[in-house]
Amino acid sequence: MIRPHRTHALWYAFILHRVSGIVLALFLPLHFYMLSLALTDPAQLDGFLVFADLLIVKCAEFALVFLLAVHMFGGLRLMALEFLPWSPRQKTFAASAVALAFLISTSFFLQAM
Repeated sequence: MIRPHRTHALWYAFILHRVSGIVLALFLPLHFYMLSLALTDPAQLDGFLVFADLLIVKCAEFALVFLLAVHMFGGLRLMALEFLPWSPRQKTFAASAVALAFLISTSFFLQAM
């Protein structure tokens, strides 16, 4: 049985914020490894950059930028919940955070193409 609070739209915003944070934390070691290749083995980095030019990698970058933007705007929304008085427009703020994240990640994706 699904609890009533888990059908609320803001609960989904919380889950999206939490999952995006976990995925970003899992991505960071790979990111730091690729940065270290620039210093230690430029030839291997060049090979990775050729791989990174594939369409599937561009789509993964889109997803990563989307998660980053969702995490940032969702965090701002959560901070607003903590410091501002509660208002019934919180669902609108959550939807705006996702829409703004999608806009940013789509513009990044189109620019990468």
